[in-house]
Amino acid sequence: MLNPTMHLAVNVLTKDVQQEPIRAGFGRGLVTAGKRNASVVALCADLTGSTKMDGFAKAFPERFIEVGIAEQNLVTVASGMALTGKVPFVSSYAAFSPGRNWEQIRTTVALNQTNVKIVGSHAGVSVGPDGATHQMLEDIALMRVLPNMTVVVPCDAVEAEKATIALAGNQGGAYLRLAREKSPVVTTAATPFALNKAQIFREGSDITIVACGIMVYQALVAAEQLAKKGIEAEVINCPVIKPLDNVRLLASIKKTGRVVTCEEGQIAGGLGGVVAELVAEHNPVPMRRIGMRDHFGESGAPEELLEHFGLTAPHIAEAATELIKEKS
Repeated sequence: MLNPTMHLAVNVLTKDVQQEPIRAGFGRGLVTAGKRNASVVALCADLTGSTKMDGFAKAFPERFIEVGIAEQNLVTVASGMALTGKVPFVSSYAAFSPGRNWEQIRTTVALNQTNVKIVGSHAGVSVGPDGATHQMLEDIALMRVLPNMTVVVPCDAVEAEKATIALAGNQGGAYLRLAREKSPVVTTAATPFALNKAQIFREGSDITIVACGIMVYQALVAAEQLAKKGIEAEVINCPVIKPLDNVRLLASIKKTGRVVTCEEGQIAGGLGGVVAELVAEHNPVPMRRIGMRDHFGESGAPEELLEHFGLTAPHIAEAATELIKEKS
């Protein structure tokens, strides 16, 4: 059953579930952060409306900078502003930032420990028709290997809003990953969020399913499907890939003895990679990873692509069922 202490949306598992783009929550959160702290500034690379920085630009025009299509300059200018005491948020499509300017992020943000927040929008195959060039799948891996970098992948718009506000008050470089299309709203204003915590959204004893981003909803649906087979899955929302909540994840995995990870990105180095490292080092158990398996995206409708690449609830349930049969 859903964990009542998480205060999830009451209609999350019904056909009436509310849907909203995750990036919209970032836009709201950035405006709130700007109201709370006059040092918060925003910089964009000619994608203000798409990345939902337009609300901040309208509310605080004197604190908004449009650098144009120059993602490398975007980050270096922000790093300089951070050294003067500003709290810069920079946004572009994830394919371009961190995809195009990773070296500048590495040197001017991570190495120099500047207080820059990198917002990668339109990540994952659910970007849809734009195809492989714009479907950033490697960003979690790229960003989590950088020292001094927090990596956050919110599960819905509500959590993205909380994450944005939290990052504005947290010292140090950070990466916030956002999806483009509307997706189910899983959480509510009362759902807990912290930059060092994972949350158990559904309690279970047979298998642990760890998910991030839009895959959290798919994991919850998969858990309901498994419950009809008599399999009780524990679903963990893992919005903070780094620093990882080792304690909560290991406690759940020790209890269930099996784990499936779910992400809308490459399993190599992403959430699947970091959980595999954790399990291998501390508590080796049978494991499956749901995500992109060494493959670029393709052009198509978002729902079509998610199904094509096995990123939907039935595929998660199938992997969990197979894992339980093997372990038994």
